[in-house]
Amino acid sequence: MANHKSSLKRIRNSNAKRLRNRYQAKTVRNAMKAFLEIADKKDAMKQLPKMTSMLDRIAKTHIIHKNKAANLKSELAVHVNQMK
Repeated sequence: MANHKSSLKRIRNSNAKRLRNRYQAKTVRNAMKAFLEIADKKDAMKQLPKMTSMLDRIAKTHIIHKNKAANLKSELAVHVNQMK
């Protein structure tokens, strides 16, 4: 166990940040699944900017790597473009 006040505070802070990061990452994963289930191209085109914004935001805060965000955005764009 920690011996210093500052290390106890660091444990509390890191735990809170870990939970926040897990929540945000899980939210994005769920949004991605919901997006990939959209059948209408018009609706998907409307949702695409929101999804890219969401991915950029979590990449900016280093929850996911910026290259992973770019790969996911590309995957979403390809998915939308292949719709009929």
